[in-house]
Amino acid sequence: MGIFGKGKSREEKAAKIAEQVAGGKGFYGRMTRATLGAEDYAKLQQSLGAYNSGATVQQLLAAGVPTVPAVVVSISDTGRLVNFDPVVDLVLQLAGATADPFTLRTIVSKLRIPRTGDQVLLIADPANPGGYLYAGDGARS
Repeated sequence: MGIFGKGKSREEKAAKIAEQVAGGKGFYGRMTRATLGAEDYAKLQQSLGAYNSGATVQQLLAAGVPTVPAVVVSISDTGRLVNFDPVVDLVLQLAGATADPFTLRTIVSKLRIPRTGDQVLLIADPANPGGYLYAGDGARS
């Protein structure tokens, strides 16, 4: 990294700004929090969290972290979009488990929206013990 932030890629700069906005810190975070109401700011934080969990999933898959199969019990739309992909609430049942179904709010590709009865893959969430992250249906496109 050079003086005055030179040497950083655009992606690194954008990630830093997104982190400031989500945390309400720094110039961008404070201005965003000041201009949005509390409810809209909470929605923004949820969307950024969903976006960041998608990046985390890609990193974990590349590292070879094992996936857990689950079956979609139901799906409902939240009415939100992130990069034109819908944010949905999935009710999932772990395959072969007798545990109760659980709900997972996640971004899904608008080209590969799961349906009731479809099998999807999950990854254990390293930031939330006992939680899962949506890893898609396993098909690579």
